[in-house]
Amino acid sequence: MNTLLDIKNLSVKFPTRFGEFTALDDVSLDVNAGEIHGLVGESGAGKSTVGAAIIGLLQSPGYIADGNIHLSGENLLQLDKDAYHQLRGSRISMIFQDPQTSLNPLLTVSEQLVETIRQHSDIDHDTAREQAIALLKETGLQDVEQRFHDYPHQFSGGMRQRVVIALALCTDPELIIADEPTTALDVSVQKQILALIRELCNKRNVGIILITHDIGVISEITDRVTVLRSGRVVESGATRDVLGKPQEEYTQALMAAVPRLDKKLHRFKNIVAADKQITGDVQWTIEGASAEFAAEWLLSGNADKPLPSPPLIKGGSLTSLRTDVSDEHLVSSLDSDASLSKRRLGRPGGVAFESSPILEVANLNVTFHSERPGWFSKAQGFKALQNINFSMQRGEVLGVVGESGSGKSTLAKVIVGLVDPAAGEMTFNDALLPPGSKRPRQHPARRQIQMVFQDPYSSLNNRQTVEDIIAEPIRFYGLATQRSEVRQLVASVLELVEMPQRAMLKYPHQFSGGQRQRIAVARALVARPEFLICDEPTSALDVSIQAQILNLLKDLQETFGLSILFISHDLAVVRQMADRVIVLRHGELIETADTEAFFAEPGHAYSRQLLRETPDLGLLQAS
Repeated sequence: MNTLLDIKNLSVKFPTRFGEFTALDDVSLDVNAGEIHGLVGESGAGKSTVGAAIIGLLQSPGYIADGNIHLSGENLLQLDKDAYHQLRGSRISMIFQDPQTSLNPLLTVSEQLVETIRQHSDIDHDTAREQAIALLKETGLQDVEQRFHDYPHQFSGGMRQRVVIALALCTDPELIIADEPTTALDVSVQKQILALIRELCNKRNVGIILITHDIGVISEITDRVTVLRSGRVVESGATRDVLGKPQEEYTQALMAAVPRLDKKLHRFKNIVAADKQITGDVQWTIEGASAEFAAEWLLSGNADKPLPSPPLIKGGSLTSLRTDVSDEHLVSSLDSDASLSKRRLGRPGGVAFESSPILEVANLNVTFHSERPGWFSKAQGFKALQNINFSMQRGEVLGVVGESGSGKSTLAKVIVGLVDPAAGEMTFNDALLPPGSKRPRQHPARRQIQMVFQDPYSSLNNRQTVEDIIAEPIRFYGLATQRSEVRQLVASVLELVEMPQRAMLKYPHQFSGGQRQRIAVARALVARPEFLICDEPTSALDVSIQAQILNLLKDLQETFGLSILFISHDLAVVRQMADRVIVLRHGELIETADTEAFFAEPGHAYSRQLLRETPDLGLLQAS
């Protein structure tokens, strides 16, 4: 095969007031024409920086300190600004993670495609229009002539991604850089997009760099893969060799942290220690605050119980609360840490939870009205949920799966009180659960049902410190009144979710995605909930941080007996987390089954389709 892209000894640095930060250090890789080359690694590994360096879009003040980038033999680093501008789009295109932000919401799809084609080709409008329609058809978009003049918001996520791919193909590029192109898509749409990328690669003989944290995607369609860590190449080679028989210790740990679809694991293996330290921080603690204190307070039960006395044991010992756990259940880590996953908090002798319903849902219906009724017409409505019936036991983890638009998040919002049902009823703790608009502030379910959202960055108030964010539920529900007590609880719960106490002084934007999700979990926990709703809590996280968050949720569920409604489009994650599974499609509940029975032999054809469309991780069998 002909080498299309050749990167040698590339180093990228970012000057800061504390000195220069090296984002890429001596990175070398190559991409052949007609090949899909995967870049994989944790957040901050340098994957996107490689793509930005190739296409000449490094964020200021970053610069290329050393190395060379050759495209078809031409050294790109010797091009001036105008020549590089011409290169982008004409010879190198990019597919970004979020198609909603990649497309101009004020322009129709036709306007954006035609403008791009005409900017790089000397053709008239009608010819450009014909090419644009042909490209959209090539990407598999349905009813192209009818949808050609629609705006981006009128398309689904998968349809928008097809439009973005068409934009990337407008100029018949030699190289396409796809940066997390399927992260926000469910398995059905992801399968379609991956098949499209593979087909276009073969048909057009274009080279593709696929940047992703999803090992399943890498396993599914890449020919070769390069593993990055902290800006350096750890391992590179044929996908089958790197995933199936990794040579480096870090790559072995990375593969071991991937959720498996073929079997259920008690725990995930951590790659690194949990994020206990924040760079530049010094040791800072509040007297009497500790994970043990938080655990004792949460285990003490009802909100009207007083705060426990500060623990007498110091130095991190959990003698009074520890449950004996065999070594085989302890997490394997390349770095030693004192994480919750090793400490395994719990009542002495283990915790036994009552097997009785905590939530019962009967004939639940939700309708979203698209327009107001006129004098002579009724409002048109979209039925988001139709006759949903299920129950959850105390201490149970119920997985909710289905493709985008199936009603998963709507179900969560109805239970938590953010959306009112059109019909049906819910029973929580043997009492009728009123809809959100009729659920008064003092209603016990307001505190007992808490939610962890998909994106912690948007669900946390960036104008508040972490202390204020976590303290708000404590004050709102009257769980503590004295400022010293509130601070002690905030610091203790941060310790419980494996964050340093000093994190309470900072703002959400100062943390990584995994750290922000820990803060979101801490905020939910301080309300002393009995029922936790997790709506895609790890979909935007890389495999190592995902492993940490999932281990944390497992520990918290086992320790405090939480009932968890776990929503995810990642079936491998659902298998590891859930006791039972319900499947939604077009707002209808089509199957309910125990997790192992569901994955062994799903009863509904749609469930079998979901399993078939999940990326194949067979290459990891040998790891």
